[in-house]
This record gives sequence, structure tokens and C-alpha cells, in this order.
Amino acid sequence: MTKTIVVGLDGANWDLIEPWLESDELPNIEKLRDGGCFFDSISCLPTVTFPNWKCYSTGKNPGKLGVYWFEGVDVGNRELTRPDSNSFKSAEYWDYLDKEGIRTGVLNMPTTYPPKEVDGFMVCGGPDAKEGESRHLSSGYTYPEELEEYLEDEWSYRIHPSPLLSSQKERGEEVEAILDLIEKRFDVAMDLLEKEDVDFLHLTVFYLNVLQHFFWRDKPTKRAWKLIDKKLGELLERYEDINLVLMSDHGCGKIDTQFFINRWLEQNNYLKTKKSIDDFFKKIGLTRENALKIAKKLNLVDFLAKNVPDRIQRLIPMEEGAIRERKLEKIDWKETDAIASGQGPIYLTKKGREKKEEIKKELKKLKSSLTDEKIAKDVHEASEIYHGDELDKAPDLIVEERPGVTISDRVGEGEVFKSPGKWSTENTRKGLALFYGQECSNETERDEVSILDLAPTILNLLGVKIPNDVDGEVIKEIFEEGKEIEYQKPIEDKGEKTLSEEEEIASRLQSLGYMD
Repeated sequence: MTKTIVVGLDGANWDLIEPWLESDELPNIEKLRDGGCFFDSISCLPTVTFPNWKCYSTGKNPGKLGVYWFEGVDVGNRELTRPDSNSFKSAEYWDYLDKEGIRTGVLNMPTTYPPKEVDGFMVCGGPDAKEGESRHLSSGYTYPEELEEYLEDEWSYRIHPSPLLSSQKERGEEVEAILDLIEKRFDVAMDLLEKEDVDFLHLTVFYLNVLQHFFWRDKPTKRAWKLIDKKLGELLERYEDINLVLMSDHGCGKIDTQFFINRWLEQNNYLKTKKSIDDFFKKIGLTRENALKIAKKLNLVDFLAKNVPDRIQRLIPMEEGAIRERKLEKIDWKETDAIASGQGPIYLTKKGREKKEEIKKELKKLKSSLTDEKIAKDVHEASEIYHGDELDKAPDLIVEERPGVTISDRVGEGEVFKSPGKWSTENTRKGLALFYGQECSNETERDEVSILDLAPTILNLLGVKIPNDVDGEVIKEIFEEGKEIEYQKPIEDKGEKTLSEEEEIASRLQSLGYMD
């Protein structure tokens, strides 16, 4: 059987790398484009890791999966929920490969923690996966469990780089740690292809997008892409007869405006806050930013991060406003109509439902004071862009950011519009997809596909019947004319309910800028 390898490049799009392709600095990716079919891949809203990696692996929209961002807001109970791999209500396409006896490996994909049983192996990845002594699960980050020991003994394997990149000024060991991680991902992938004798492998390069968020096309990002191009060349050299797929969960683009949506809601009387201990701490200068400055001077950052529990760290407020659970603590719920998460989702209270159209209308016409351009490309109601049995968990409104805008969910006093801060780029809907191999055509006039089309297309490429409950369609253009498409009844998700350590995951997301 011809091996099939999917390389997931988090946050990748053609617009970002086109200048390097034109200057012949990415020769192997150019070879793949010349010999295969490539497209822009359009992501689901919001354009973030959660839910788009699972939209890819299931072929389904978030309304069937029940996850809409890194966190959900349960307005009725006034609490946050955070998803893990068990939160998604669907089987993934490798479950169908399992069913057909096709041995499968899944390496480093976000949204897979805790790991599921597969006929092959699974190594969890992304910002949500955990490793090391702080993990409190009965199982680790791999299936089978003993694979974790092999990876750490043979490869000194890490899920996350150390030290963690958290600002544009960190261009030394933080960047080198990510580049080392990227190279090791490919080396481990090629090792496990042989060791585990799998016919199909999915590999995600997650921390690529972290570099892109901080540096856009600057040197650290370019170095990462040249490294990826080199490793793709090694794959092609080692496996001459393979099907190779490149894809991304979304794209990225330069930021011109930070929009603090909860401040806007408060200034327009849709959200009411109350005094909290945060206000006192900030008044006397006790903020997380000031504490970090002192810790850096005393060289205590790593020690404090490892030894001070996250719940204690969370007691110290941030200068720009409250996030995560702290933002809910600041809300006067009786007087509040709406509360927003980052990057687009808005949740309405029972009192605020009658103002849905009003809020939607105002956001649609709102312009940045920095650029005089609209903040939103569009503002959607959940039922307009999602469908499925999990629609009741969806946010009431979803702001589709105009390219150039990043939405922060911080609660507290401050400006509604600010120049770019920690990040240089924000996610965009336009990612990439590429199919290369003897079984894939290199002639198509189609420019665009949906991320939901990738799962059924990969199944069809491998000769597996497609579940009849997917939302995506087979990209017929990449196949020889007349290739039959067959369907089957869906199978149940195989995930087991396991508790993950939410606080550590949320803290890592915050450091990287995903919950800022």
C-alpha cells in the first residue's frame, strides 16, 4: 500500500510564503506545487486552533462538534468551560482508517489530548497537551503509553519548547527551542513511520504559527519555513512513492488594530463591571507585569513558574484587564447583556437576547479609530454559519474579524482600540491545502476548498468509504475522472472521558498570546 503522509502546518497560507517561493528559497514546496494540486483552504469561524483542527479531522462544522473556541462561556451558570479531545462529539477520519485495517499514526496534532486508542500510535500536541511531572492523568500524552518513554529516551522528546516564546523581543534561545522542536517533529515522524509500520501518518507543526504570530515574515519565521522545506525534501527523498498532503487549520496576516471588545460592550452599556480586588492591587502597583519584571531581575522566572501554582499566580491581576475566570468575576451579571471571548464569539445573557440585533448592527458598522476601517468583515448569528446537534452550545454572535484586526476579550478599563501589541499577526480564514503523489492529478482550475473537504478527500484517496454525516465534499479535481466515491454510516467516537489540568493549559495559552 502506498504510504500517505499529511503534514499540518499550523497557521500557514500561500500569501505568507509566496515571496520566498518566488525567490527560490523553498524549492521543495515549489516542487510539490508544480507536481500536485494546491488550493486556498477556507477555515470555519472563529479561525482558531479550537475548533479548526477537529473540523479538519472530522469533516464537520463546529455545530456538530460542540466546541467553538479555546473556552466556552456558560452564561446560565456564570462559568467558563475548556475543551479537550473528549469535548468533540465525533469520530475522526483515522477512526475509519482503523476500521479498514489501515495502520495510522497521529503526531503532535492539537485537540488530541488526552490521547485515544488507534491501530498504530497517537502522540498529542498543541497548546492543550501536557507532559512531565505536573500532569495528573492516569495516562500520558501517547498511545500506547509506553511510546512516551521511548520518545523521551531516544529523542529527548518535548511537546512544548523551553523556554516558551512570549514576546517579539525574545529572539535567542526561545526561537532556537522552537526550531529544534520543528526539526525533531520530522525526524520522529520518519522514525515512527518505520518503527510502527504505519500506512498513514498525520504530522502537525504547531509552534510554526507561534513564530508567525510574533514575527510575521521576519527572520525567525523564515528560518522555520526553510527548515520545513528541507525536511519535506528529506521525506520526498526517502519515500519516492508516497501521497503527500500539506494543509493548515487557518492562515495568518498582519495586524493593524487590537479591538478590546468587552471594553466596547461596557462603554456602550451592554456589559457592566463591578469593583474587585484587582482594582486595589493595580492601584498599589501589584500587577503580573510588574511581578515579572522583578522576577526577571532576580533570575527567578523559571523557579516561580514551576513552584507557584497557577491558581496563586491568577490572583495577581494584569495591567490590561482581566481574562479567563477573572473576567467573569468582574461582571455585574444582573446588569449585563453580553460577554465576549477573544477572536469573535459573543454570548448573550437572558436579559441581553432582545438586544442581539442591536449589538450585531452596531458591531457591523464599527470602525477602528486607528485606521478608520471597519472592525468586522461580518457579524454572524450562530444559526447562519453552524448547524448540528451541538448548536445550543454555540455563542449567540460571532464577529468575523476584518483582516488586520485582532479581538481581545480583556475586561476592565482602558482603550477600545490599540496598536498591535504582543502579536504581529492574527489568524485569517484563508489557509492552504496541497495534494501530491501518483494518485493525485496536477491539473485543476479550482482555487479554493473548505477545510471540511480534506477529511473526505483523504479517505477517498485511501479507498475508504466516506461517512454520510460529514459536511465536506471530496475534492474531485485531484482524482482521475471516474474514481468512484462511496459512503457509509458514521461510527461512534472512541474517546474516553478523562479530566485534564485546565489551569496549566490556560496559562500556556495566555503566555503564547492565544488568550490575551
